[in-house]
Amino acid sequence: MVIDEDRLRLLQPLRSFLDGLYRYSGYVAAVCLIVILVLIVMQMLARWTGEMLPGTPDYAGYFMAASSFFAFAYALNHGAHIRVNLLLSSLGRYRRYCEIWCFVIASVLSCYWTYYAIKTTHLSFLLGDKSQGLDATPLWIPQMAMAIGAAILSIALIDNLVRVLFVGDHFAIARTVEEDTG
Repeated sequence: MVIDEDRLRLLQPLRSFLDGLYRYSGYVAAVCLIVILVLIVMQMLARWTGEMLPGTPDYAGYFMAASSFFAFAYALNHGAHIRVNLLLSSLGRYRRYCEIWCFVIASVLSCYWTYYAIKTTHLSFLLGDKSQGLDATPLWIPQMAMAIGAAILSIALIDNLVRVLFVGDHFAIARTVEEDTG
């Protein structure tokens, strides 16, 4: 069952919202990488001047985790995740069924992962967990980035599953730089 063009046009606002969600998730990941750079430079300058910035390595780690999780959905929709294209191309007419199977498994696992990421974040908040480093940061703050990034990845996987079911293709195909910028 493939959706015709008229029905696809009705879904355009949803498509625009989801594309924006994935794009801004990628922007957040990029900003997190810049923050890591700033933290590392600040730590280097502090060491050269004989000062100490407690917690800087911990915060760099938190931002690295946030960067990874926020980048997942963006990377999926730009074909940057590892795929076994050699196997998929050899399946011929059964390729679509294999992609559906892969997206179903990935969506289920991602939703399971998201559920427990949210549950862990909530439990850390309720218990008042703090990091063991000098910074004593409440752990729910960095865990929230993981939960939000996992949720966005789950949305992206379900989006691609629905698209491959009803449209016949998906966004997890590698594109060239010219296609992305053009």
